[in-house]
Amino acid sequence: MMRVTRAGALLAVAMATMAAAGVGEPTGAVRTRALRVERVVALVRHGVRAPIPGEVPERTRTAAPWPRWPVPPEALTPHGARALTIEGASMRRWLDSVGLLVPRRCPGAGRLTLWANTAERTIASGEALAQGVAPGCALAVGHRAPGSADPLFEPLRAGVAPFDPAAAIAAIAAYTGGVAQQADRHRALIATLDRVLGCGDPHGCTPSPPAALRPSADGRSIVFEGPIRDVSGTAQVLLLLHAEGLARRDAWPRVDAATLRRLGALHAALFDVFSRPPYMAARQAGPIARRIEADFSTPEAPAVDLLVGHDTNVTALAAILGVRLTAPGYAEGDVAPGGALVLELLRARDGARFVRATYRTQSPDELRRLARRGAVTRLTIPGCDRGPERSCPLGAFVRLLRARTAL
Repeated sequence: MMRVTRAGALLAVAMATMAAAGVGEPTGAVRTRALRVERVVALVRHGVRAPIPGEVPERTRTAAPWPRWPVPPEALTPHGARALTIEGASMRRWLDSVGLLVPRRCPGAGRLTLWANTAERTIASGEALAQGVAPGCALAVGHRAPGSADPLFEPLRAGVAPFDPAAAIAAIAAYTGGVAQQADRHRALIATLDRVLGCGDPHGCTPSPPAALRPSADGRSIVFEGPIRDVSGTAQVLLLLHAEGLARRDAWPRVDAATLRRLGALHAALFDVFSRPPYMAARQAGPIARRIEADFSTPEAPAVDLLVGHDTNVTALAAILGVRLTAPGYAEGDVAPGGALVLELLRARDGARFVRATYRTQSPDELRRLARRGAVTRLTIPGCDRGPERSCPLGAFVRLLRARTAL
């Protein structure tokens, strides 16, 4: 039996009081005794897919033919589906561990919802994720008519966001310093891409027009031309080839993980035009921000809301939150296939609520190997980190969403 002295008892009481007040714990300590996860919203990018037509410009030259994909253009691959099911199972273990779902049981009615955008790759990704999150449960994947414009994921295409092309172009120019200057900053990396493609042309493997922005024909978006627009898709296809395991076939040169990560900055640069400038982020992320607010404030909202969309959705929401997307194996700001930007609503013992952000990813190598474990990266919302573990008080979080979005 351990003896407890009066001094020891007083110290224990003092430590308990400090812990309840959120004082005296080491930085980064997990405070599960003081907080519980009440709800979760996860914004998931679709999984590994075949290239989109035009993603690699037709004028791009290579030393060897591009490898063949096992599915039509844009479609989720069977390998990509398996990786998402694995990630779904990992997510389910976490949801069980925090008490939002019951282990080995199907989610109760309204407990978990899964909504996908209307593209084949997002619907199929939702179905693959459902097999991991709720195996054998016939979890329905909600979505609008295939191919239609869902305002949640495509507010500009759907015409629900107020949009002024001239204001957008001015905001992009201010954010990037000008798209011509943006291209100049990436010249060395574009040269690296040329070496990987190995076309042997001293003028480059992807001849591009000068960098330029102009309003789209329907006035609902902008058209971006130039080097970054052309090489960003090529860099992404190289990553998808690696994740799919096709990079070793058809004499295509294998790109090492370090080079893939560096080239990912070319893909990430595309979002500095379409989704990160405040004007663009406010419109691209507005509907999803409203959905998150409703999920965290409406009593009948589901405990878990999974949204399956695109890299533009993830980067726009990250921009609104002010968080830097970082994950093992990826350039900063690039988006992992199947990666999930997760927001947790936390409840303290006194009823106070806070929001915590994390980023769940698998590296390109882990996707290729169908690894059972990935990474969870903690994201701190700048200027809104006054809660336990630098979480964001719910009221401040909602004010931030409303102030930085437009709808």
